[in-house]
Amino acid sequence: MDVFSQLAEERIKQAIQDGDFEDIKGKGKPQKKDPLEHVPAELRMGYRIMKNSGYLPEEVQINKELASLRDLLKLCTDDQDKKRIEKRITEKELQFQLLLEKRNIKQTSSYKRYSSKINRLF
Repeated sequence: MDVFSQLAEERIKQAIQDGDFEDIKGKGKPQKKDPLEHVPAELRMGYRIMKNSGYLPEEVQINKELASLRDLLKLCTDDQDKKRIEKRITEKELQFQLLLEKRNIKQTSSYKRYSSKINRLF
């Protein structure tokens, strides 16, 4: 161990003896689950950076739009509006499939391994 690690270790031990860690918020409670635990470890940091910056990958944006359109369709009572919404859903689904094919996402081992988990989220 180098000098800095030893110094840090000594300070931690001293803080424990002084009781500095006794009133930590959430002590004794389970930690919150990582919302990105389904993402492969090598991609997780990149996804976290994108998420924190407000960026959504195009395929995620399309999936969100599809979910909104499907919810809207469930609430719709007018037949003309239903047809219009169904047409938009079909267009978005086609756009999503073309995007997946263009990026060869379905061929990656990560997609094969995590596709069912990802689909359950949406």
